[in-house]
This record gives sequence, structure tokens and C-alpha cells, in this order.
Amino acid sequence: MNDLSNPGINSQLGIEWPKNMNEVPKEVFVRTDLFDVEQKRIFRGPEWHAVAHVGELPERGDFKTYTLSNVPLLIVHGHDGEHRVFYNACSHRSNQLETASFGNKTEFECPYHRWLFNPEGELIGCPNSKEYSPGFKQEDYPLGQPRVDSFYGLIFITMHDDTPPLTEWLGEVKPTLIKALGDDGRLRLLGYQKVSYKSNWKGYNDNDGYHAPLLHTAFTLLNWQGGDGRQYMDMARGHLGFEAELKRVPRSELIQDHSLVDFIGDEANMGSRLIQLFPTLVITRHLNVYNIRFAIASGPEETEVHYAYFCHEDDDEEMVKHRIRQSSNLLGPCGMVSMEDASIFHRIHIGSNTPGNAIFQKGVKSFDKLEAEIKQNDETGNLARWEYYRKVMGFERALA
Repeated sequence: MNDLSNPGINSQLGIEWPKNMNEVPKEVFVRTDLFDVEQKRIFRGPEWHAVAHVGELPERGDFKTYTLSNVPLLIVHGHDGEHRVFYNACSHRSNQLETASFGNKTEFECPYHRWLFNPEGELIGCPNSKEYSPGFKQEDYPLGQPRVDSFYGLIFITMHDDTPPLTEWLGEVKPTLIKALGDDGRLRLLGYQKVSYKSNWKGYNDNDGYHAPLLHTAFTLLNWQGGDGRQYMDMARGHLGFEAELKRVPRSELIQDHSLVDFIGDEANMGSRLIQLFPTLVITRHLNVYNIRFAIASGPEETEVHYAYFCHEDDDEEMVKHRIRQSSNLLGPCGMVSMEDASIFHRIHIGSNTPGNAIFQKGVKSFDKLEAEIKQNDETGNLARWEYYRKVMGFERALA
């Protein structure tokens, strides 16, 4: 079980967390020896991790491969209509079963000894089985599975026995998460962009609400103004919810295709909804974009992110085309609004090799406690996640 009060790792790794709640030691962004501990206590610890949305696998036989903490996964839409997650390893000798990123199959065959599995994970064929060990039965060798649950079509897994129920783990961010998933979760995949950032996963995920109108040139060039908004933290698990109004972008000669920033639909739904689930998942509903960012902590200095874009199942052809046009062009890794982020992720990683602490300022009201409600452009929304990380990792705060 993950003992959040365990100080043992603190003494082993030699990190003393600053006393003030708005400070984070820079070394946690760059210390390579932390990575293996994080894999054990976070990525294989009592946390849920989103690995797919059912909208990526609409047809029976559809599959997707994914990696979590170096564990290969195979997500499959079974012939019985169920979505399952398997360990992507043959139940015989653990040969990687499927190498394609996605596809559709009626069977999965291991090339090593030709063991054959159906989309429900059952072993349905194995050559020379009469010569196998005494008492061998095919039904005893299905594909292995982690614990799985789902929320509005979003498929989660955990590799720890003590992880709380998913709805409990999601905590206070569930209402915003539902909105970000189209209000009913009935999404359909449009496509992916996949990118690898030269940054630790914590640097990638430390994006805040303060930077948006300051870093991103598009906001200034287009005179794009926001309305009311808020951030709120889930103190128990380190999740972050973000809701903001968006004003319509004035017509400008700087943009040839104004549909990239046009909103189609009910004015009440116009705006931005963003969820960050600890440790790495980001989901954004911005204007007409549905975007789920599946992040993989590939190593202490690399984070791979799969930007998945969706439409709603009820969209007509015009709306589908609009979402395709707007999605990656607006919020992708080279999107008009977000293209500068990649540089910042890398530069945070470089700059964090200097001594001292990263000190959060905008929105800080106290050095001794965290505020649950934060203004939309404050940077303090990230602090609950850092406090949860500190506890999970067993780092004690300095007394002075």
C-alpha cells in the first residue's frame, strides 16, 4: 500500500521539501534517480491511469496498443461489445503479442509459438498441445489483465490492489470532466498527433493558467479576450479543474480562415473546459475541440504525448469537418494557441538544473495552506498536485 506518510524515501534520496507551500525544489524536475521511485509509487501505485477512450475503438475487433510504466498494453473492442485491456504479452512465454499502434483483428497470434487468442483474450489455439505439461487446459491461459474501469467512455487501468474505486478517485473534478467529454462521453475519434518532448513528465504537466495570455502569441495578435473563469483543485488526489468563458475573436486580417477560431453551437457551451488528472492526463474542450492528451513518462528526460482529437457521435458532416479543421490547428503540439508550449517544456527542464526552488507567485495568499478556488489566470492551481506528489514520494517539509 502507498503510505503517504512514509519518510523513508526522503532519507534515501536526500530531498527536503521547502517549508512554504508555494515552493517546489527544482531538482525534482531533473533528478534521474527519482524516476524509478515514481514508477513504483505513482505509475504502478494506487492511481488510475486513462489509456484510451471507447471512441478510439468504435468497431468490434478494433484495438490499440499503449505503454504505461514500460508495461505494454493491448486495448480491444471485443466481439461481445465489451472493451477490455490486456497485458500485451503472450500468456505462454510473454512475447509481445501485438506491435501495431492500432488496427482491427479477429484474432491475435503470437509469432513465436503460434498461440492464438480471440478479442476476448481467450486462448483458442496452440500447436502441439498434446505434448504440453500434464493437465494443460487452454482455458487456464487467457491473456493477463490489469484492473479496469471506465467513466463516460474513458478507459482507466490501475496496477495496484489498493487503488480506491474510480469515481472516488476522480473526486471533485467529475462535473468538469463530464463536460470535457462532451456531456455524455459519446465521442468518435478524428485522428492523432504524437510527439515526444525533451522534458520530464513533471515539467510537461506543470503548465499553469498564468502563462496562457502571456506566452501564446495568438492571444495578443488576435486580441482574444476571456470572460469569467475559475480553477479548482482536488486536494485529496492532486487533480485540477479549469472552466472559463471565451469571447468571440474579432475579425482580423492576420487569420485567413476564421473558422479556426469560430464557435458553432449553443452559446451557453462556448468556452474552455480543462481537466488535469494526476499524474499526466490532460483533457480539453475548447471552442469546438475535444482533445484528450495521453502522456507517457518514457524516461527521466522524455515525455511522449498522444494528442487524440474527437467529434461527437451526433455531429453532422459540416460539424465533423469543422472539428477536424479546428482541432490540431488550434490546440495541437504546433497549434495556433499552443505551439509555444513545446519550447517551454524543454527550457524548464534545462533551467531546473540550477540550484534552488521554483517559486509560485500569482494567486498565492498564504505560505501555509492551499486555496481550493483559484482565479483562471493564477498559477497556484498546480500546487495541490505538487503537494500530493510530495506526500506520495515521502518527502518531508523543512521545519524552517
